[in-house]
Amino acid sequence: MMSPSNMRFLALISLVPVALLSGMVQADTAPTSYPAMAPVDQYMMPDAAAEAAFARTAAPASIGDSAGVMVLGKHGYTTVAKGNNGFMCLVERSWGASTTDPDFWNPKIRSPVCFNPAAARTFMPIYLTRTKLVLEGKSKAEMLQATDVAFAKGELPVLEPGAMCYMLSKGQYLNDAGKHWHPHLMFFVAGDATKSWGANLPDSPIIAVDDPEERATIFMVWVSKWSDGSPGPAH
Repeated sequence: MMSPSNMRFLALISLVPVALLSGMVQADTAPTSYPAMAPVDQYMMPDAAAEAAFARTAAPASIGDSAGVMVLGKHGYTTVAKGNNGFMCLVERSWGASTTDPDFWNPKIRSPVCFNPAAARTFMPIYLTRTKLVLEGKSKAEMLQATDVAFAKGELPVLEPGAMCYMLSKGQYLNDAGKHWHPHLMFFVAGDATKSWGANLPDSPIIAVDDPEERATIFMVWVSKWSDGSPGPAH
């Protein structure tokens, strides 16, 4: 019989964010309401200034207000603010997920994220590359092939130690199941490092997933407050 702690973990794992968590939900056989890409306009926010402001809500104002910001256009992300602290904030869309995720093409997803300098240099380029491929109309198989080639050629950088990001926006929409989920931090470690962090064990506060599409393990840690200081959902 499954232990109560494992049952709680499985219930929680069904609500993890779609954006960024490639490989967490291997759902290639799951039914989906989003079998194909929607028209590009459905993934866009109508106002670049509003998108930039929303992106900054990923982190506390002490970080987000001084961070660089990128916004999505029909040919990819462009930088609209350079920032001065090395962090980079943007609003991720659904294709930050694993290609097997049933929400991969969900146009409702808006996930503000603020990468620290190490992640901005070495993890964010993976998402930006995938975005470019999506907007070029590539299939999932073509995206994976192109990403594999880019890794093999060294066109995508090796993940730096200390790479992490903030996802504390109260307005985030992570997927249809989890919606706003929890404010949380994410840490990116090269390879499969789940065991070395003690993640996914009973009573461990760390959730982890091996992410082979992005050559990393993603660790998530819930925090108690949204970026505006208001309390998040009970743990």
